[in-house]
Amino acid sequence: MLAKPLTYMNTTGGPVSALARFHDVAPDHVIAVHDEIDIPFNTVKVKLGGGEGGHNGLRDISKALGTKDYHRVRVGVGRPPGRQDPADFVLKDFGTAEKKDLPFLLDDAADAVEQLITEGLLAAQQRFHAQRS
Repeated sequence: MLAKPLTYMNTTGGPVSALARFHDVAPDHVIAVHDEIDIPFNTVKVKLGGGEGGHNGLRDISKALGTKDYHRVRVGVGRPPGRQDPADFVLKDFGTAEKKDLPFLLDDAADAVEQLITEGLLAAQQRFHAQRS
């Protein structure tokens, strides 16, 4: 099942948790696809659990699920330039060059989700962590 909460990213925990409970999905079968400033643009990484890295949406999901042990497909957007506030950076539109590459990045993220489901975490990590690292 694929779901996109209609809330702001910072408040997605409630809808994610409610949907998981309704469909009897364990937290370790939840996959959160999210932007990640700690990896370069045009990069996808996959992991299970870990910290939220200051990502308020992940923090809300962890709180609502009662655990940090859920899968994440991390879609790299890169670091903000200079002293730009990270919150402002992730909310701004992509630049012209990024917009050209965005469909390919989204395809990679979708492929990572599919491989995570069908072949597991290790296979997804081996494929996506070997690319553009």
